[in-house]
Amino acid sequence: MKIKLQKPIKTLLAAFVLVAILLPLNVSAQKKKKKKNQAKTEAPKPKAPRKKGIADFVKRSKKMEGLFTIYQDTVNGSLQMLISEEQLGKEFIHFSQIADGVMDAGRINRGSYRGSKVFKVKKYFDKIEFVFQNTSFYFDPTNPISKSESANISEGIMASLKIEAHDEKRGLYLIKADELFLKETLASVKPASRPGTSPMAFKLGNLDKNKTKVNAIKNYPENTNLKIEYVYSNPYALNRGSSAVSDGRNVSIKVFHSLIAMPDNDYEPRFDDPRVGYFTTQVDDQTSTKTIAYRDLVHRWNLVKKDPNAAISEPVKPIVWWMENSTPHEWRATIKEAVLQWNKAFEKAGFKNAMVVKQQPDDAEWDAGDIRYNVLRWTSSPKPPFGGYGPSFVNPRTGEILGADIMLEYVHFTNRVFYDKVYELASEHKTFENNTHDEHNHNYCSFGDAMHDDIMFANAVASATGASDLEMERIKKESMMALIMHEVGHTLGLNHNMKASQLFSPEQLATPEFIEGKCLTASVMDYATLNITKDRSKQGQYDDVAVGPYDVWAIQFGYTPFKNEAEKNLLLNRSTEPELIFGNDADDMRSPGKAIDPRVNTNDQSNDAIQYAIDRIELSDDLLKTAKEKFVKDGQSYEELRRVYGLLSGQRGGAANIISRYIGGVYVDRAMAGQQGATQPYTPVSLADQKRAMTALKKYVFAPNAFNTPNDLFNYLAMQRRGFDFMRGPEDPKIHSQVLSYQKNVLNHLLHPNTLQRITDSELYGNQYSLSTFMTDLNDAIFKADIYSNVNSFRQNLQIEYTSRLISMLTGKQSSKFTSASKSMALYNLKRIRAMANTSGNTASRAHKQHLRTLIDNALKEIK
Repeated sequence: MKIKLQKPIKTLLAAFVLVAILLPLNVSAQKKKKKKNQAKTEAPKPKAPRKKGIADFVKRSKKMEGLFTIYQDTVNGSLQMLISEEQLGKEFIHFSQIADGVMDAGRINRGSYRGSKVFKVKKYFDKIEFVFQNTSFYFDPTNPISKSESANISEGIMASLKIEAHDEKRGLYLIKADELFLKETLASVKPASRPGTSPMAFKLGNLDKNKTKVNAIKNYPENTNLKIEYVYSNPYALNRGSSAVSDGRNVSIKVFHSLIAMPDNDYEPRFDDPRVGYFTTQVDDQTSTKTIAYRDLVHRWNLVKKDPNAAISEPVKPIVWWMENSTPHEWRATIKEAVLQWNKAFEKAGFKNAMVVKQQPDDAEWDAGDIRYNVLRWTSSPKPPFGGYGPSFVNPRTGEILGADIMLEYVHFTNRVFYDKVYELASEHKTFENNTHDEHNHNYCSFGDAMHDDIMFANAVASATGASDLEMERIKKESMMALIMHEVGHTLGLNHNMKASQLFSPEQLATPEFIEGKCLTASVMDYATLNITKDRSKQGQYDDVAVGPYDVWAIQFGYTPFKNEAEKNLLLNRSTEPELIFGNDADDMRSPGKAIDPRVNTNDQSNDAIQYAIDRIELSDDLLKTAKEKFVKDGQSYEELRRVYGLLSGQRGGAANIISRYIGGVYVDRAMAGQQGATQPYTPVSLADQKRAMTALKKYVFAPNAFNTPNDLFNYLAMQRRGFDFMRGPEDPKIHSQVLSYQKNVLNHLLHPNTLQRITDSELYGNQYSLSTFMTDLNDAIFKADIYSNVNSFRQNLQIEYTSRLISMLTGKQSSKFTSASKSMALYNLKRIRAMANTSGNTASRAHKQHLRTLIDNALKEIK
């Protein structure tokens, strides 16, 4: 049966079929249209951005090629630095020195060397590291233990800087270098604060990164040099500093930084020997089983003979010194002569003309801060730190000296007295305990400062005894010669020889014909006092005009190209000869209780230093009698008289310290066992000399009339007014304070716990001046002369001071440092004083003795 569809249904079905047929075609068309439209509207994908190269980072910078290529931005001054792949892992040397500073902040003065260190440049992923190396240890590479050489030894990663750009083809890395140089990254500049420092003391503020800047950049193939001005700001500074500081809130310290290529030469290290004094780099041999496992490297120049077979040959490269163009014309010939004196020593070591002196032209394109030049430099500082200073810098790996300078202060050759010496006089006079010597830095030299006092004393003596202008000039020239030779000696590697003054007798030093043209001691490296004779008719040479026998021998040890060890040892075995006597700062006794050999000291002279010191005291006393007559001039103030009084008093005080060191002293001999001429290592000072020293101290330091001075002199010790300087304190001369300070300096040593212990210990190996005898003698020297009668004001001060020290030995904070024997004698003497201090004498004396009894009674109660 055929079904007939209705028309509407038929129409609907037809439409449905048509849609089914057209729909795929329409969708396909729409997709094509959409793709076509997308092609018209979508932008093409961007290419990857070009990676910035080194040129992009430095396009506005000035390029300075050298060991390390430096770029400085011409707009903001920032630094960038190139590191090559060849430099990675290699060792370099960093050296820094003060270009300019201020003494208020410590020993931060022009020419002060800050030391040299070895560093490596390393790459760590996307960073460049600057790593200081530890050079204190040696490992024999043939010993298996050397495989653990890095165990428990720290390196110092000073900086880790991001790599800004890398040139793979040329093997170069670019880093930003501001953090390396504009911070205290490579070397500390600001001194660390010390415990107990007064809140009112001058202090540098914090490093101001906005003010710190680069002053100069000089680049060479073997070294890169930058001069940085570090600015320390403290808007609330309590102490604004001296007149040398323009603004205590903002202080500039300028520092030279030098990055130096490690020398590539045939330099042969030389190892230290305790019988001769060189500066060293200390190295411990970690693979040695010997008791003494040292490989300490002597500091010396790399002198090589042009003709190795010649007995005496010129060096391939001499040591060249340049006199800075600031050197006064009238002193240039003397300075050159002093430097060339060392050629006499080098000739004995096999070198002719090892030292050469040249003059820096006025139009020189280099300055004294350039490490390529060894320069004799001059300053005239507001607060002079020294009269001369001769540092050198070395390769820490080998000990080779790479460069040196000598700083000379103009004040050394004037009669100028430092401000605090004038206005505080001798009440604050420097002592052996708080003088300018820096015991924490054995490289520091205060010889010029010590010599300055002696020169002024010599001038005063010569002037008072009617010396001619020629004589006065001779003092200046001879002291200049001695100072230059001394400081040059340091730059050759030699340290101090404080025992050298023991060479000649007082009689020989007072024989002009005998000492003419000589070094007055065994070595110019001593701090010997100027030779000023008590008998003015016997005055000869004042100071050294040639290097000494020890100096020649020491240069032979340091610079002779020995054929073998036996030849070197043959030279060293001469150390027992009297003229080769040696003892350095480690042994010297300028500080109370510090060392044991009284011959190793500063400002002493002759092989009988006790007698020489007595002569100096008596000479000073004689001059004081006529000081007012000689040094007061019409129309002038009395400040010259005040200065001379301070000088003469200071000489007395210094001489007293020299004498005191012989009490409890022990002579030291550092010769090797079995060496010809050697004595035992420790020999106590003889009983006769210790008693002689005590007798001298009793007479010249402790006696009631020890500091007698013409009474009318004190009335004239007036300072010249300058502005409002008297606001520092009352202007009157503090006579009692000054005298007591000298007496206290002597007691500082005699009653030091080290001295008292040594007296007892040395009784076991030869000391005949027992502790009980010494302390009884000291007690009698201070009390016996006047305790039963009137006690003058000087002795009252001394007796109270001494008694207080005995009490402190028993009950003070430092009492534990004293031996039982010392405390027993302190108690014994206190009871003796208590018994002697009766009620005799005038009112002041009776009051004083009552004071003594009260102090002792209170102390005895505390002990019970």
